[in-house]
Amino acid sequence: MSWDSLLVLSGGAYLFKLVGVIAGNRLSSRFESVIALLPPALFSSIIVLMSVADGSTLVIDARLVGIGVGAIAVWKKAPFIFVIVAAMASTAIWRAVT
Repeated sequence: MSWDSLLVLSGGAYLFKLVGVIAGNRLSSRFESVIALLPPALFSSIIVLMSVADGSTLVIDARLVGIGVGAIAVWKKAPFIFVIVAAMASTAIWRAVT
């Protein structure tokens, strides 16, 4: 990352904070429905990046099996600890088999 990019991103982050302080609660009521969707979207994007990226290359391996099993367990409304254990176990089994 270049210094120019770092300075632009830092300035943008500071600008967003400043707008939030100045606007206060006036903007929060307008964007409440969108703001509620941001944490799941950010979390899922982090999971996808950690699952299929290795540096700047696309990698399809056992991590995707674990994500798939975990997603199915969440869809079936399994307890969180079961989701984690099922995803870990399926990833380990897939790595052992291949």
